[in-house]
Amino acid sequence: MKNSIFDPSFEELPRTIPVFPLTGVLLLPGGKLPLNIFEPRYLALVRDALADRQRIIGMLQPLAPDIDDNRGPTGSHREEPELYKTGCAGRITSFTEAEDGRYLLTLSGVCRFEIAEEMESRDGYRRVLADFRKYNNDLGPETKLTIERERLLIAVKQYFDAQDIKANWEAIEGAPNDQLITSLAMTCPFGPNERQAILEAQNLTAQAEIVMTLLEMAIRENGGSSVISH
Repeated sequence: MKNSIFDPSFEELPRTIPVFPLTGVLLLPGGKLPLNIFEPRYLALVRDALADRQRIIGMLQPLAPDIDDNRGPTGSHREEPELYKTGCAGRITSFTEAEDGRYLLTLSGVCRFEIAEEMESRDGYRRVLADFRKYNNDLGPETKLTIERERLLIAVKQYFDAQDIKANWEAIEGAPNDQLITSLAMTCPFGPNERQAILEAQNLTAQAEIVMTLLEMAIRENGGSSVISH
């Protein structure tokens, strides 16, 4: 779905985009991701993205968790780690320059993409040729998400209790289904593989089912007595 009048149309999406590989971080269309940028190569990435009219950055995960892009444990150069082929393009919607030289920015999810080809790096950061065609519905007309709302809220309550997560229940209960699923998917402490499965799901309905299943599985693993029925 198109989330803002400022978001690019499908035709306006750039073909080549800079990417920020980050393990365990999920950006979805319609979601908002705060980022704290301090590494020189990613400072350069943000400066270049801000200079572009669309201000697009691609977020994706390395296949091997927590591997630095360029250096081994001894500091010797090595090949850049392989990346998952699917990521999500986000638009910089706010940023602040910190006094210590960092960028504090918010990335708003626009559209998922597949890597068609990795391009030559620039100033240390990686760039890819992005293919958005598989996920062009991310920018399509808004569709109503129908889910088992009671099942979801019970799962969230039990999961948060088990994880000792404090939450604003008034805000949760009042949130529209699509916003709630996107927020849960991005903020719950799911593993990298689980986050990737959510990202690659065909649509928001499929993402919702994955999120609810993950919550219920975690409840059972923690010995919770779920009253959820399938």
